[in-house]
Amino acid sequence: MNARRKFHLDRRNGKITGVCAGIADYFNIDATLVRVAAVVVTLLGAFPWTLIAYAAAALIAKPKPIGQYEAADYSMLASSSSDVRERMRDIDRRMADVETYVTSPNTRLAREIEELR
Repeated sequence: MNARRKFHLDRRNGKITGVCAGIADYFNIDATLVRVAAVVVTLLGAFPWTLIAYAAAALIAKPKPIGQYEAADYSMLASSSSDVRERMRDIDRRMADVETYVTSPNTRLAREIEELR
């Protein structure tokens, strides 16, 4: 996957112009959370600036190219931090199993290693 990602408007998943959906896609989070955060920030006192920033992003940013991410493999990307933690726990468990297998006094493993030499 490309290490450098660019911000694009996601009009396919967007409600108005796709700015919040584009932000959510860029940071790999749920678009609803971005929309709620935008409304809350606007209501808590940043009224004109959030609308100006939203309009500027809608005018300046380019739409997401059609089919750009459809071919990418998103199976390894997590939708939440709990998914990432669960995957890391699984990887840690599997690595511990491998370490236990390699460091144990296993005659079959020693025989296999000797056959490879």
